[in-house]
Amino acid sequence: MANTPQSKKRARQIERRTEVNKARRSRIRTYLRKVEEAIASGDADAAKSALQAAQPEIMRGVTKGVYHKNTASRKISRLASRVKAVAAK
Repeated sequence: MANTPQSKKRARQIERRTEVNKARRSRIRTYLRKVEEAIASGDADAAKSALQAAQPEIMRGVTKGVYHKNTASRKISRLASRVKAVAAK
């Protein structure tokens, strides 16, 4: 339990930051799900446009500290290769 005024304030700040990060993570997952659904349906155009919409959101998560840069790059790379495979069919 926080005892000092500083630790109490930090606890409040962490609580607010956690809510913001949770919302950001949820938003990013929504964009990822849209890409996944487009890939599953086999619609190359929808998958491509969903990926283009998802990329900036994922990288925004990096700048905001929700994801590590390499994690985001890996996610984008793997999605891009899957979208490319759908387009090739």
